[in-house]
Amino acid sequence: MTRTIRSGQFAKLDNEIDLHYASVGERGRPLVLLLHGFPECWLAWQSVLPLLEGDLYAVAPDLRGFNLSSAPQTLAQYQPAALIADLVNFIQHLGYRRCVLVGHDWGGALAWGLAIARPDIIEKLVILNATHPVPFAQALATDPAQQAASQYMNLLRSPQAESLLSQNHFAQLKQMFGEPRPVWFDSSTERAYEDAWSQPQRLTAMLNYYRATPLYPPTAGDPGAAKVKLRPENFIVKVPTSVLWGERDHALLPILLEGLPPFVPNLQIARVPQATHWIAHEYPQLVAQHILQSVTQ
Repeated sequence: MTRTIRSGQFAKLDNEIDLHYASVGERGRPLVLLLHGFPECWLAWQSVLPLLEGDLYAVAPDLRGFNLSSAPQTLAQYQPAALIADLVNFIQHLGYRRCVLVGHDWGGALAWGLAIARPDIIEKLVILNATHPVPFAQALATDPAQQAASQYMNLLRSPQAESLLSQNHFAQLKQMFGEPRPVWFDSSTERAYEDAWSQPQRLTAMLNYYRATPLYPPTAGDPGAAKVKLRPENFIVKVPTSVLWGERDHALLPILLEGLPPFVPNLQIARVPQATHWIAHEYPQLVAQHILQSVTQ
């Protein structure tokens, strides 16, 4: 087993978006698609991918707007429907009809959305610290603790976000990973992320995920998610779903797990008390084992 990650691969999709991706394993084996969140890129999975090589084809793309993938600049191009369409096209580009879908953070939000919209192409859904839209909308509208924990979203939506985040070699983006600096965020990883964030127009594209979503905490003059009316029956997840949750996540609180069962009939939840939001970096073997178990169950 070589355990070699192949990066520098590109998929030109039918919608004229190019997605860069990394992979392990051989095409033709069962597909596991891994979706990163903000402010990351495919490197979110660099410690997990080699552990999945075996009998799988594990693929980690840069989402639209991140790192080496296309980064259109209009806000409308970061609406959920456009982002989900990328994933449908990408799966087809790889030559597959179905996959096991793994998502973290924003990648998890898109994974929830794809599983809701297209259960026919998802065999299993694996979520790492990412929230289903309805419990998130409800918590943002009514729960003071989650509203407080999500206030960073309003900073990322603001016009000055690019200026603030790019200062001092992206110091504020790095602080999102935790202070003191976590062990996994070593000098080589730091350089790789700085390179990704420095790609032309990528910072605005990344922030457009937050600017395009209607789900954000209230402000003095804006009710935020409270003005969004979601019909719960339209958000049922009809595929087997497992959630692996780092309980030391300061941005996504346990109330979001409590709201899941009505929307996910086939649901398993595993809590990791010692893990933070960045569970894939902190416990890659645990994450890989969880994915492999989901594939075989």
